[in-house]
Amino acid sequence: MNVRTICLSILYDGEATGYEIRKLSVEGEYSYFIDASYGAIYPALQKLEADKFVTSRVARQDGRPSKKIYSITELGRREFINSLFDKLGEDEYRSEFMLFARFAPELPQSLVIQRLNERLESLDQAVAEMDRLATNHTSPADRWIIDHGRSCMAFARDHIEAHMGELIAMARPDAAAAAE
Repeated sequence: MNVRTICLSILYDGEATGYEIRKLSVEGEYSYFIDASYGAIYPALQKLEADKFVTSRVARQDGRPSKKIYSITELGRREFINSLFDKLGEDEYRSEFMLFARFAPELPQSLVIQRLNERLESLDQAVAEMDRLATNHTSPADRWIIDHGRSCMAFARDHIEAHMGELIAMARPDAAAAAE
């Protein structure tokens, strides 16, 4: 899946500016699919418009710069659906926390405990966000996706909580405790 596809998917639901597309793909509900930078979104939108998959119009705003609003065309809708027939790439999972955990044996226990607690808190917030999203989405496909994401995050949280003692035991005793 590429930036063109994520732009078309967002526009499939309604018109949007490049800024709104970026915001949805980084902070919003589309952030769970792929990452799309401004540097990739605007060239993709230009190409989509040249290919007649989207159209744009300029909306004037009082006291603010005009904004360009994009809409998907019928041809773009077909292109988007056809793109879903392409073989899917592998899911990507990157985690700074996992890098930290990999080197826990080199770190003081107090830091490992701190990071584990921060991660648990972060996952609790992510699960709560999924619960919030679930109340705002009624389509069966959206609910399925939200439930899947919530399950993955809840499982990660439960695994960390159940096994955090193992990671703490791998860490080095704090300098103050080791000196005693």
